[in-house]
Amino acid sequence: MPLIAVSACLAGYRCRYDGGTCENAEVAALVFGGQALPVCPEQLGGLPTPRPPAEILGGRVVNIEGMDVTKAFARGAAETLRLCRLYGCKEAILKSRSPSCACSAVYDGSFTGGLRPGMGITAALLAENGIAVREL
Repeated sequence: MPLIAVSACLAGYRCRYDGGTCENAEVAALVFGGQALPVCPEQLGGLPTPRPPAEILGGRVVNIEGMDVTKAFARGAAETLRLCRLYGCKEAILKSRSPSCACSAVYDGSFTGGLRPGMGITAALLAENGIAVREL
């Protein structure tokens, strides 16, 4: 049975931008049962934890300090795709609203909590490469 890729923060790993987690008991059980592969695209892209929050604005990913972190997000997405291929993942369960992992809506780039329709950098790359993505 192929592994399912999951956002590591949903599995209880403290890798969110604020150093926290968004643990989901069902996702954590998949990981600890050997059925899922935890990934954090932002860490895989070389960003530290904690890190300034980032949002997608005009096709770029910028953090709240105004720094363009698009390359790190793209690197993390590519590494996540590489790992999915290596481990045969055909599906991914990802964190909603994340500039990396969102599948339906992302923060609008104003850092005010507003949302707009769209996908995160990693979710879009995985979907473009035939990996079914869904979010929690």
